Amino acid sequence: MRYTMLSMTLFSLALSAQSADNPLSNGTKGLYTMARTNLIRAAEKMPEENYAFKPSPDVRSFGQLAGHVADASYMFCSAALGEQPPVRGIEKSKTTKADLVQALKDGFAYCDKAYDGMTDAKGAAKVKFFGSERPALTVLDFNVVHDYEHYGNMVTYLRIKGIVPPSSEPRK
Repeated sequence: MRYTMLSMTLFSLALSAQSADNPLSNGTKGLYTMARTNLIRAAEKMPEENYAFKPSPDVRSFGQLAGHVADASYMFCSAALGEQPPVRGIEKSKTTKADLVQALKDGFAYCDKAYDGMTDAKGAAKVKFFGSERPALTVLDFNVVHDYEHYGNMVTYLRIKGIVPPSSEPRK
């Protein structure tokens, strides 16, 4: 709880320090940065032997979750950038911790281009996504929501394995 309050305070300070010219896109970028950090740290914390772990046979393994998030990063961010996804199939092709952590980092590096270049004006421009035209910033917001959805899955998997998730670690 203390970490959550500290995180929200730091996030609020960071947002207030950002340019007032682009409050919407800067706010989205701040939330994305928090999600990206937690997802990479979660992937790094989970031991290699638990990457195949599934709490139930009908859900993705921890490793598949990491691959899915990496794939989705390319899908969402390429749409916001008006490009085709440069990488696909990570969830189905990568299985080792090293490969999946690197795939997450690479996917987020690709997304960084979309968030870093986004302005409120660019965010209002329509892009093609899931068969319809949507504002580019909405696509990036959807990416943040998707990231947190699967970070929540990872938190559960980490907790089942007795590992404290990154967002719950005490701060020094």
